[in-house]
Order: sequence, then structure tokens, then C-alpha cells
Amino acid sequence: MQTNEAKQPIDVLRQYWGYDAFRSMQAEIIGSVLRGQDTLALLPTGGGKSVCFQVPALCQDGLCLVISPLIALMRDQVENLQKRGISAVAIHSGMPYSDIDRLLDNCAYGGVKFLYLSPERLHTELFKKRLEKMPVSMIAVDEAHCISQWGYDFRPAYLEIAKIRELLPKVPLIALTATATPEVCQDIQDKLAFNQGQVFQKSFARDNLAYVVRNTEAKPEAVVNILKKVPGSAVVYVRNRRLTKEIALLLHRKGIRADYYHAGLSMEQRNKKQAAWLNNQIRVIVSTNAFGMGIDKPDVRVVVHMELPDSLEGYFQEAGRAGRDGKKAFAVLLYNASDALKLNKQFELSYPDLKEVRRVYRALGSYYQIAVGAGFGESFDFDLVEFSRTYQFEPIIAHNCLKLLEKEGWIILSDAVYNPASLKVLVNQDQLYDFMLKHPKLDKVLKVILRNYQGAFNHYINIRESSIAGFLKVDRADLQKSLHLLHKEEVVDYRPQKEKPQLFFINGRMEAATVTFDHTAYNFRKEQQKNRIEKAIEYAETAECRSKLLLTYFGEKDGKACGQCDVCLDRKKSRKLSNEDYARYKNKLELVLRRESLTLPDILASFSSKKEDIVLQTLEYLLEEGIVSQKDDLFVWRK
Repeated sequence: MQTNEAKQPIDVLRQYWGYDAFRSMQAEIIGSVLRGQDTLALLPTGGGKSVCFQVPALCQDGLCLVISPLIALMRDQVENLQKRGISAVAIHSGMPYSDIDRLLDNCAYGGVKFLYLSPERLHTELFKKRLEKMPVSMIAVDEAHCISQWGYDFRPAYLEIAKIRELLPKVPLIALTATATPEVCQDIQDKLAFNQGQVFQKSFARDNLAYVVRNTEAKPEAVVNILKKVPGSAVVYVRNRRLTKEIALLLHRKGIRADYYHAGLSMEQRNKKQAAWLNNQIRVIVSTNAFGMGIDKPDVRVVVHMELPDSLEGYFQEAGRAGRDGKKAFAVLLYNASDALKLNKQFELSYPDLKEVRRVYRALGSYYQIAVGAGFGESFDFDLVEFSRTYQFEPIIAHNCLKLLEKEGWIILSDAVYNPASLKVLVNQDQLYDFMLKHPKLDKVLKVILRNYQGAFNHYINIRESSIAGFLKVDRADLQKSLHLLHKEEVVDYRPQKEKPQLFFINGRMEAATVTFDHTAYNFRKEQQKNRIEKAIEYAETAECRSKLLLTYFGEKDGKACGQCDVCLDRKKSRKLSNEDYARYKNKLELVLRRESLTLPDILASFSSKKEDIVLQTLEYLLEEGIVSQKDDLFVWRK
């Protein structure tokens, strides 16, 4: 690959992305990385975080190591880089050992520019040995809030990153996240062993996004009314898979083009639905929180949440998918008193008794028939419903036990991982020809594969079973039977397509009695989650500006009232101050106070006594918005 050592960041941006200018703060972040400084970048959803590490990596020789917990996002970024002619690969749970071994070899010797890794891969001996031979130029840590127990999505595997840094002492690191409180920001820098670090934080304020909470018991009807009033593309978030389909069907009956999306659908179904929404063939996608990560659709006009999320971080990320084009958009939360009760009940279920957690862990060993000490480095297909049914667990309890085991560093449970079907021919060409003569039915299958895919004699090739079945005019199930037969005859090594969540034993299977828990950390995380739920409820029930509350939560203490959320608009209405009067007297007060700061009597003396109420209401609102401040007895125009 051509070296970009002498290239400037803007030249790389033009060459690979076709843009003539960086977005806000991107150039400063890239400059910090290229100076060799550890860098923390806080950019809101849609702020262009990936460019902040991809461009500096392309400006210099060597490989960029990218650590991310989101397999779907890793694959999406690798695919986009490859489309631009950039060598990039991803290694994650669910991949066969031989594929991991081959890709790591390529990273050490084959000129790969970007290696995407899930964090649990960092502590394996296979990776560490190859790392010594890799020409690593920089490390990028995506979703960096996962390293902090103060954060809302703690992943213990992230703590391995600091150990990897010890092996690469001169390699700079960039950490990126969309949402982090001040405590999490500091914790990220501490846990990642920042040296001469710089923090770049874009304001969390979204001037074009109006936050609205509607208190209603009739949520489905409210969704219909909102979508009829607000035209354009939309996302509706619900809590479970069943509701995605129900609400989508309701919208469809009301004449609104909608479809549903959740992680239980096949990869082919999810891609088809996502593409239809991106291309505006459907207007509304109704989804669980499985939808939206890595999707940059700029013209979403409204995001509706039918239930209250359990953290403001999660809500802010999902709501922030509206209005990325800078035009007016809405983030609407449908809320009622029972939502707070549901969240608190969900919270109690999220921290099960530790005896139950050990019972679930013991059942995992039986489920996979893994001996104690075995299973290290392997990943296993996992079906929560089947597992729960087999061992008579309540699915929600089993799920929460597994999440606790994950937070304690015993297992990793990923979302559904799509691995396409693949095969490799195990015999030579003469042996294959002889086999095909003796098996005419399988001869047709082999011929279609060999005509449409190259390299099957040398390495594993990914195949599209639906396409091959189409060529042969057979059902996909019949094709799979033929492939399994070829595998049994040892003509090919066939690896069926996988689309299930993956479970990974970090240290291999242990005796359940030896599975210990850090009670201090457990109680700390429980307390933090309780606080996050309380803040989410406060957001839904507040009588203050919703935008200002969000800004304060994320550390922007001097945030101004937005003037456009439902609370701000209701306050304007209650004062009987028309928009026209507000605009007129705001301009008049600006003229008065820009000349000099004045006391209240002096301000009122500048207007007719008949207009005193309007002046006082306008002044009060300007104080709330932060446009005017009060110092001692003087009113000061701040803008």
C-alpha cells in the first residue's frame, strides 16, 4: 500500500472521503494525535468520530489498532474502509481460530492498515505474540466510556488496554465516545494511562433539536398523532421485540409506511429493512435499541421513545439520531407514572442473588458439555430462550445473571454475530473430478460454487447460500444438506452460516464455586445504576428546561434554556407572552443593555409604564435562557 507519511490530513480527507473541510473539532483532534499526544474526543452521535482516528492513521506509516465492543459497527467501518481502497480487517468473537490466526499474520506481515479488535481478544497469548511483530502506529479506543465503572456500559475487558499500552510505550492513543459525564471523562484518562493527554469536548447542545415529553396513557395513539403532525423520516424505539411488530402494523394500518427491526431477525432481513428506511422506501422504523448504531441518516425529523430508557446517556445517543442535517427535529418521550415503577422493578431484577448467578454459570458448562478448564479462546452460539427452557430459568433472570457474570469478567456475551457460510476444498483437482463423476447430484453443486467463487482450493471462501440455491433452483435447506454431505465425505470443510449471539468464556470454564465477585465493585455499580435511573426519571418529570438538564448532567453547568422544549414553550404560554412581543422586547432590551449594564428601575424607566409586565416577563425569560445575567443589582447582556 502506498505510504501517506508526507501527506497532510486535509489531503487524506480529500483523497479517501472526498470532502474539502473537516467538521467542527475534527482537525484539532487529528492534530493532537499526530503530535503523539494521548487524546480524548467527546463528539455527539453523528459527529464524525471515526474520521478522527482514521485520517491520522493514514497520514503515517504503520497499523492502527482499533478496539471496539460493537461487532456490527466494526464490520461496517471495515467494509467502508475497504470500499475506499484501504486495507482493514476485524477480529471478534465467533470467528474460527484459523481465520484469526491468518488475519493476525496479515497484520504482522501483510500491510494491513487497520485492525479492529473486540476487547476480549487483547489478553490472549495468540494476539500478544503477534502484537510484538506488528508495526503499530496508534491505538484507537471506541466507546471509551465502557472502561469506567462510573459509566453506563462498563466492560471489564477494556481494562486490558492499559496492559497492552505497556507493550507499546511510545504509541499514542485516542479514546472516543459520544456520551460521558465529567467523572467518566476523568476515569477514562486514568484507566487508559494517559500521558500528556488532551481532551476535546464538543458541546452537547443541539440547537435544532427540540426535546419533548408527553404524559399519556395511550401511547400507541400518541405515536400515530406525532407522526401525522411531524412529516419526514422517523425512528420509534420500544423496549421489546413483540412491540416492534405490533406498533409497525398499527402505523401501517393508519397509512404510515413503517417496518419493524430487532436483533432476532436474520442478517438478510435486517439489512433489507435498514436499506429500505435509508432509501426512504419506508418512512418509519420501529425498533429496539438494536437499531441505529453506526447509521448516519441526516434527515431524521423525529425520534420517539415509547418507554423511558434507564440512563440519560442511552437516551441522549438515541434521541441524537434526529436532525443531524442541522434542520429542525424532535426527540419525543412518551411517559406516564407506571414507567418509573417499571424502571425501578427492572433495576431490582438486574442485580440477582449471587447464588442464582453461580447456578446459571454452572448450567452453562452443562449446556455446552465443557469440562472444567476447557473452552478457553472459543466462542459458542447462544440462544437465551433455549438455554432458559432447558434449565427452567426465567429468561429475564438468566439474562441478568449473564450480564453480571460479564461485568465481573467471567464471560463475554455478544449481540447476534453474523458469519457467512464458508468452505474450503480439501482434495486436489484430480480427486475432486473423480468424486464429481461418481456423484452427479453433488457435481452440480460443486460446479456452481467453483464457477462463481475463486480460491476454494487455497483458502476458505465465503459463499452466499441463497444465490447458489437460486442457480440450482433448489431450496436453501436442500443445498445445505448437500454441503453437509460434502463435508461428511471430507471433500470440503463446510462452515454453516451463523447468526446467533456468541458466548465466550474468558478464562475457560471454571468450577462454579470458584466464581467470585468483587462485592465492593458490585455495590458501587448498583448504586451508580440507581442514580442513572433517578436522573432519567427526573428528566421525564422536570419542570425545568429539558435541554438544560441534559447539558448539566454532562457537565455543562452554564447551559442556557433552549426556548423550544415542551417545558420552555409551556412557560411562555403560561405567561401570556406572545412570540411576537417576546421577540420585539428582547430586541429592545438588547439595545438598552448593550450600551451599559443597568439596575431594574433604570431598565423599566426606559419603557412605557404600560409595558412594564411585558418587559418584566421578557427579562425573566432572558435570565432563564442565560442571555442576560445579574451581577449585584446590575443586569448584564451576555451575548
